[in-house]
Amino acid sequence: MAVPFDQRADLIWFDGKLVPTSDSKVSVLTHGLHYASCVFEGERAYGGKIFKGTEHSERLKNSGRILDFEIPWSVAEIDAAKQLVVDKNNLPDAYVRPVAWRGSEMMGVSAQTNTIHLAVAAWEWPSYFDPAEKLKGIRIGLAEYRRPDPRTIPAMAKAAGLYMICTISKHRAERDGYADAMMLDWQGRVAECTGANIFFIRDGEIHTPIADCFLAGITRATVIDLARRRGIEVIERRIMPEELSDFTECFITGTAAEVTPVSEIAEWKFTPGKISAQLMADYSAEVQPKDKAAAA
Repeated sequence: MAVPFDQRADLIWFDGKLVPTSDSKVSVLTHGLHYASCVFEGERAYGGKIFKGTEHSERLKNSGRILDFEIPWSVAEIDAAKQLVVDKNNLPDAYVRPVAWRGSEMMGVSAQTNTIHLAVAAWEWPSYFDPAEKLKGIRIGLAEYRRPDPRTIPAMAKAAGLYMICTISKHRAERDGYADAMMLDWQGRVAECTGANIFFIRDGEIHTPIADCFLAGITRATVIDLARRRGIEVIERRIMPEELSDFTECFITGTAAEVTPVSEIAEWKFTPGKISAQLMADYSAEVQPKDKAAAA
């Protein structure tokens, strides 16, 4: 049986110092728990180096500002804390999770003077999907919940509260035998999966939804850049579900998912092909530390 995350024998960076994971406690009356005043990042370390760690730290700071709080550590300090956790836990290849939240001084909707806390954890996390399944393309269902109108939520923050419908949707998809679920937006257009952005391929071109009601992922931007370096046209546009039968390939991207081909979304079928395979390989090469890649 897997060891629960709060009982792992490793270290977490908590408000400026390393502490055993089992000692990294917060109050049950924490504002971040009751009112979702919490932001986080998901990052990966490859060969001991965090991929695009500074971009993630900058987004973490910005997410806090969107939720009306300032994380009291600089981007450079957050970068250093993340690297320290990777190094001290001897995790050359790891998933890294910085998280910031409002504390417990005031319990109510308004908590403007509550202390802002920051923690960084890291753990081993191999491919998000089974390797054999990933190569042939994962199966995805269609989520019941939709990405809300960005006028109703802070859509551009990586905020904990925005993932409530993602957890519900992924659980339902897994119970139905799928690996994930694709979400539409509030107008019924294709948006994203529960924790990954989505891409489609037709006639050698890549099409992906405009990210204006969901997070434009750092992995998403990396893969778009990789495709354009290959001379592959990437078109960001509105995509309706009825168009999916016109696409031949599909893949999803994210820190956890990396680049994962898709074989099925509900009634729509795809065949992972050359472009998906090329971008999987290109991304794997891109995330390797440059000194390690040069040595190879």
